[in-house]
Formats: sequence, C-alpha cells, structure tokens
Amino acid sequence: MNPWKIAATLALAAGPALVLAQDAHLARNLAATCANCHGTNGQAVGDMKPLAGLPASKIVAMVADYKSGNQPATIMHQITKGYTDEQIQLVAAYFAAQKPAK
Repeated sequence: MNPWKIAATLALAAGPALVLAQDAHLARNLAATCANCHGTNGQAVGDMKPLAGLPASKIVAMVADYKSGNQPATIMHQITKGYTDEQIQLVAAYFAAQKPAK
C-alpha cells in the first residue's frame, strides 16, 4: 500500500481522538476567563455574583439577558457576545458542577 495512503488513513482515524483529547478541559478553560470577576471556579468574593453551584439553566438565562442587552452591564454584554451558545452551555454546566463557597 502507498505510504501516503497509510499516513492519511492513520491521520483520519486519529483525528476524532485528538479533538476529544483537546476538548476534555474546554469547559474549564472557557470558565477560567470568568475568574477575574467571579472568582476561581465561580466562587466569588465580595459584591460579585457567585456562579458556583447555580443551576446551569439559570446561568444560561443570565448570560442570555446580558447578551441580548436586556440586563444592564458594564462589561458582561460585551464578553457574552464572544461566546457561542454551545460554549455558554459548557461554561454554565461547569459552574453548576462546582461547590459553592461557604
């Protein structure tokens, strides 16, 4: 068999596995961008809204309100527009799985 065909076949077979390996921490990595304001793992300190332990559906709804402009914000309306609906779902699920701060 042609060595190029073998290489192409191996690359195609490994492709999905490589994508899954790269995406294993995608939700955590996307959520890390929220840490500056909402704290590590969504455990905010002070006046910022904590996200840890909130139901994912509530987080998605809050983000949708910021994204649409229905909820006033200083920066969230700009940040949310940079994420796809799928990415928002991932981030929301990540924060929902975190333990709230005591």
